[in-house]
Amino acid sequence: MASLLRWATGLYRRAPLPPRSFANLRYETIPESLKIEEETLPDYLPQRFYPVRLGEVLASRYQVVAKLGYGVTSTVWLARDLNQHRHVAVKAFVRAAAMGSRLNHERNVYQRINNGPRSHPGRDAVRSLLDAFQLEGPDGEHQCLVHPPLWVNLQTFLDSNPVGRLPNPVLAVVLYRLFQGLDYLHSECGIIHTDIKPDNIMFGFNDDSPLAEFEQAELDSPSPRKEVNGRVIYVTRQIPMPKSLGPPVLCDFGAAVFGDKLHDDDVQPDQYRCPEVILEIPWSYKIDVWNIGCLVWDLFEGGHLFHGTDPEHGVYRGRAHLAEMIALLGPPTPELINRGNLKAKFFSKSCEWKAGIEPLPPVSLEKLEMTLEGADKQLFLQLMKKLLQWAPEDRMAPRELIKDPWVVKHLFG
Repeated sequence: MASLLRWATGLYRRAPLPPRSFANLRYETIPESLKIEEETLPDYLPQRFYPVRLGEVLASRYQVVAKLGYGVTSTVWLARDLNQHRHVAVKAFVRAAAMGSRLNHERNVYQRINNGPRSHPGRDAVRSLLDAFQLEGPDGEHQCLVHPPLWVNLQTFLDSNPVGRLPNPVLAVVLYRLFQGLDYLHSECGIIHTDIKPDNIMFGFNDDSPLAEFEQAELDSPSPRKEVNGRVIYVTRQIPMPKSLGPPVLCDFGAAVFGDKLHDDDVQPDQYRCPEVILEIPWSYKIDVWNIGCLVWDLFEGGHLFHGTDPEHGVYRGRAHLAEMIALLGPPTPELINRGNLKAKFFSKSCEWKAGIEPLPPVSLEKLEMTLEGADKQLFLQLMKKLLQWAPEDRMAPRELIKDPWVVKHLFG
């Protein structure tokens, strides 16, 4: 009898939820002449975007609750998973024909992440894929990816902080999770992220109550919107800060690559580009470690460690970036320089600097103005030196960085 009851209960729990009505018409109507959201993007074409409507049920399963964001390649929506009785984030990409091979690549990266060992501690430090499906829109086919919902990204979190930097314990948590996540990606999945920045690190939720409240707020006070030629464009709705933040998660694998071969293409945000990318040295997993070294400074000191701005033209240049690196770290070894396909662009045959910009006066990491002092400063600088090494093989691996003394001190007290 007990087993029969458990079986019956399981059937009840799996019964799909009924869709809710989003028919409240008490919303602000935005004038058609005023450009909002994705309309403000360069080269915006409405036919590329799937015309999502609030309350719509996608793939006979996901009821759209509110708009969470938008970008050049997609819009993102909070939805109710009617089958699993939970909230999810649905990323609806622009028309498949406009995405080309990039679309299948991102899905394949997530599938490899999902196929990794569930027992690895870094598994939940990277965003997972719950589902993928196709939508047939009025102008073509659209790929959709379904993820666990997350709160805001780290950049938004920083912007809301008057100091513009993370306190020691929060930074330690972020680094610990990044090192765990990268160890999972590198060692278990064979994936290089290539694009680690504050926008791609998001906080999770410790429980679903903020999402339920968010959904009810949309029902009670619908988001402003406008309608153009039968398409509705909604204003993004911000999920309020939860009472208890979940741990940070590394997201957005649109630029990720597989590490089973060396690469030499141009990747990474400008300020985070590593020496091998600038010099066009075949690169691999350790570019992510350099990336975190630059990110650490942004999060902790509230400003870029490197800018790469050419003083003559006011734009990013690889030679200006290398000059800043030389000023801070000293010159690279001839052995490293000789690996670069672009060696002749920046260095002479004898590996002397010749790029047309004088290297900045040497400052060293120790001489940079910092908020830390004493022994804590020394531990932090030791961490930075493990990350920011000219040669990728000299940078410490994520698995080793998890045990770094500065991180452990501020994480575990």
